[in-house]
Amino acid sequence: MAEGPQPKRKREEEGEKNGGTATQGGGAAAAFTLSDLRVRRVLRESARDKIVFLHAEVPGSGGEMEEIGLSGEGTDAVVILEKTPFQEEKIPDLLKKPMNAELQMHNDIYCTFYLSPPPELSEIKATVVYPATEKHIQKYLRQEVHLIRETWEDYKNITLPFIQSQSFSIQWVYNILEKKAEADRIVHENPDPSNGFVLVPDLKWNQNQLDDLYLIALVQRREIKSLRDLTAEHLPLLRNVLQEGKEAIVKRFGVPGSQLRIYLHYQPSYHHLHVHFTALGYDAPGSSVERAHLLADVIDNLAMDSTYYQKRALTFPLRADEPLFKKFQEAGKV
Repeated sequence: MAEGPQPKRKREEEGEKNGGTATQGGGAAAAFTLSDLRVRRVLRESARDKIVFLHAEVPGSGGEMEEIGLSGEGTDAVVILEKTPFQEEKIPDLLKKPMNAELQMHNDIYCTFYLSPPPELSEIKATVVYPATEKHIQKYLRQEVHLIRETWEDYKNITLPFIQSQSFSIQWVYNILEKKAEADRIVHENPDPSNGFVLVPDLKWNQNQLDDLYLIALVQRREIKSLRDLTAEHLPLLRNVLQEGKEAIVKRFGVPGSQLRIYLHYQPSYHHLHVHFTALGYDAPGSSVERAHLLADVIDNLAMDSTYYQKRALTFPLRADEPLFKKFQEAGKV
């Protein structure tokens, strides 16, 4: 078994020195602790994925916010709490170290216990979005989901105008590409402005184990919004992402390409072309058939027909509260 990545990164080490504070990369300093946040409601939770999404707020405003180091307008925040996967090397300690073990059920050869392990063996990863807009809050709110079948005409007349009308910031992507933020997390970089990309760990992955390995390749070109923009012109870029991405991951993490799921989302959650690299055995969010398109298949399709993604209909899920869903409804497409 390949060795896992180093569990500590510079940003995490700095956070520990600051008493568990978080920082905003690429912008004005904004340090705060989780205890500064007040929970307003649960947006969504998943018993299967052991994750909960919270709508929180920063109490006070103005001077009070400045005192705890927060910048930006508004007091809303989104907090994502996720139980981390087991780390194989720590499992023996899980049973050996003192802990409360409460027997819940005993029937013949079967017993069920509830355990309360020590903190170092029961970590929870917390991701905070602050300041959070209404779009951020709606993104994580539990909603009904519908499948949309989008033709090329639908894309031109409904989806593209909607995308162009939105102001959802992707400055964080440009900060990574320009090394203004998260430079210490870069796993691989190809700086070529046309066919290059940057490979970084996704924030969903804490890098403590390989079972839920998750990295993102962000292309250097800024005009490519999604799968719909791709033509044969982009094949050198896509082939670089596929080949160099696999090589970088096997070199750094020891995971071969045959154990990776490499795909694009449509619709993507942000409109700057990016490719997902996840462990094949990990049921990653958004890896289901209605949203994920394998990069190798995308390359083959474009090699056969340069305008493949300007011709075919694409299916994708939308939540009932999403503005784009309402646009399709108004056009009589749902």
